Amino acid sequence: MQQIDPVSLNHLLTRVTYLRNFIGFTTEDADALHAATPVVRPLVPTVVNMVYGKLFGFDITAKAFVPRQTGYEGVAPVNLEELSQDHPQIKFRKDFLAQYCRKLVTMDYEKESTWEYLDKVALMHTGETGFKHREKKSSLRVEYIHCGILLGYVEDILVNAVATHPDLDLDTKTAVIRALNKILCIQNDLFARHYVADNESQVNASAAREPRLVLRNVGDHSVLFRCTISAGSILLRLSVHSRRAYKYH
Repeated sequence: MQQIDPVSLNHLLTRVTYLRNFIGFTTEDADALHAATPVVRPLVPTVVNMVYGKLFGFDITAKAFVPRQTGYEGVAPVNLEELSQDHPQIKFRKDFLAQYCRKLVTMDYEKESTWEYLDKVALMHTGETGFKHREKKSSLRVEYIHCGILLGYVEDILVNAVATHPDLDLDTKTAVIRALNKILCIQNDLFARHYVADNESQVNASAAREPRLVLRNVGDHSVLFRCTISAGSILLRLSVHSRRAYKYH
């Protein structure tokens, strides 16, 4: 049985390793995603249009696109009525989603930078700085409920496209669909880690920072160890007392 320290899951790469092991995302899954590139890449414009059509179908999701978007220098819409798929600011945002879809089937999943990118995609929606180009820019905040359900919608589009593709055999379809499901489940968790408080890891992390006193006898002296443990480091402070002068129970 593998032993997992809840506090360690606060570290991105440790968390990803756990997620990959649990769901079984292997190099074969990465190969399946790469093999799907010729299928997915031509579908990207259609996927992006469908996603924004869905987002514009609800005021609660559409309103996130009214404020000026980071990096966009043109005229921004002033209200929901001005939003459309053809608005220059929306085209600017659609380019980012298109790039994300292409990366899903081309990235090297053995590189740390891949997981850092997927984590930043999640972080940038929280209002915190994700990518460097967002530093000192107005924040973007999209609540987790919308991020989570949108990932499900994207997966449904991609799975349907692969499942109904006339040029793929059943084994290939199965491999690609399973790989898509796994990677988007991991992406969903990378969103959740920035929105949802994990009580177990937070409590354990707090407890780990509390100093612990340990008394040990060393020759004619008693040594009091003040030990503070945090993720990845241990701090020891020593106090030496004469055994004849230090009374303890």
